[in-house]
Amino acid sequence: MPALDEAGVIRAIVSGQAPRDDVALGPGDDAAVLVPRPGKMLVCAMDTINEGVHFPAGFDPAAIGHRALAVNLSDLAAMGAEPAWAALSLSIADPQASWVQRFARGLRELAGRYGVVLVGGDTVSGPLSVSVHLSGFVEPGRYLTREGAVPGDRVYVTGHPGQAAYGLARWNAGDPDDPAVARFAWPEPRVQEGRGLAGIATACIDVSDGLATDLARVAASSGVRIRVEMEALPLDDSLAAGLGEGDARTLALTGGDDYELCFTVPADREPRLKEVCAGWACRPTRIGTVAAGVGLEFVLDGRPVTPDLGSAWSHFGEAAP
Repeated sequence: MPALDEAGVIRAIVSGQAPRDDVALGPGDDAAVLVPRPGKMLVCAMDTINEGVHFPAGFDPAAIGHRALAVNLSDLAAMGAEPAWAALSLSIADPQASWVQRFARGLRELAGRYGVVLVGGDTVSGPLSVSVHLSGFVEPGRYLTREGAVPGDRVYVTGHPGQAAYGLARWNAGDPDDPAVARFAWPEPRVQEGRGLAGIATACIDVSDGLATDLARVAASSGVRIRVEMEALPLDDSLAAGLGEGDARTLALTGGDDYELCFTVPADREPRLKEVCAGWACRPTRIGTVAAGVGLEFVLDGRPVTPDLGSAWSHFGEAAP
């Protein structure tokens, strides 16, 4: 199939998406014209994914499109927000029609699941890089942040941290058909879960750079110390079988790209959490507690331990927590 020009790329990406009545003017002009909802606050996020950094060369274009939107949906989920509008910036050296169509399908299918429409963006010629700016809504005073954890809160995480990093390792080992690869290639943003945590969680963050790294950010923002109970970490069976329990726990703490939610809940709200999470696709697991102090501590069966966090992801080489 031939390469597309800029107009062709745009048509391929925006065609077939469901309309929203709060978009007065969408793609095709110099800017979009949008209609904010009365009585709502606007929440915005933007993430960039680059070939060779956030996904391997030769990756499925549909998975890249899915991933570009999913990482932003995860950020809005961590704020307890409902997603609405997206803008896309795509840098690509050779926009072959088949590649663009698969990329568009991956992005469009995920967008359709959450009622997101693409309202604008830009395409340029260059190394493969995708940026998405995502906006959504939240009720005043009900957005979640990293700052609200207090001593006595319980610490929870959804899903199975470390699974995505294990999937990437299997891909890099030449085993693209390993079931764990899908957990890296097609991350599932916890939008429903984030919405449900409003009014229950005191602090929340999405686990993108590794559980230990992101928990340290909650501890720093909230001015508390978080105690992680290593034996409580929810390990996927394939992860434990492939690495052994000790290494699996380390990867659960340090592996990135999970896009799960980690959050804190007061003890008296745990019954409400149990009610709300009954309808979730993945149940949360309690992995620790919040105490006075600063930073993180780790215990295994009640005894202090020092896990190896040297492989934790960092964008610019900052020290692991």
